[in-house]
Formats: sequence, C-alpha cells, structure tokens
Amino acid sequence: MPLITFIAHNGDAREVEAESGHSLMQAAVDGGIDGILAECGGACSCATCHCYIDEPWRSKLPPADDMEQGIIEGVLEPEDGSRLSCQIEVRDDFDGMEVRLPASQY
Repeated sequence: MPLITFIAHNGDAREVEAESGHSLMQAAVDGGIDGILAECGGACSCATCHCYIDEPWRSKLPPADDMEQGIIEGVLEPEDGSRLSCQIEVRDDFDGMEVRLPASQY
C-alpha cells in the first residue's frame, strides 16, 4: 500500500497508508486526517475534501472532469493544484505523494 503524506495548512504532516483502488479522500478519512471532512461521502457534491496536489504528482493524475472543475470553482482558496480528493483513485505508484490541505473546507 502506498504511503501518502497529508500536510495541514499549519505544516503538520501525517503519513497514511492508502489502499490502491480507493479514493484519496477515503485514505484521509480512514487515516484520521482532520482537514478532510468528506461530508458528501465522495459524491463530488460538497468540496469538503478539497486538497492541493503539487508537481510532479499533479501531472500523473487524469485531469479533473467538468463536474469536479465546477465544484472546485466554489472552494475558498483555489490554487492551480486544487482537486477533490474523492475524485482521485489511489494507485500503487502514489507512494510518497504529498497532499496539502487548505486552512478550512468552509
């Protein structure tokens, strides 16, 4: 299982074992990451799993579809690497990925 590091807005980092085939959001929830609220349970409808994916990881992901892009347009602090973690499927080659979290999901 790949190890993924979630980095809170204050810089605190926590490694989580993620199961390939599950969403990045599920890995965060299972790992007790407070910055991922996941209120809609992964239905791509609430943006409370908003995160930032930096290079080189961003280029390894499929682009966000129109639905995800529409939700991201409404987040508080969008950046170039903004994604919804519920829409990212974990793969074995994600080992070492770092995921930054916004200051707030609301």
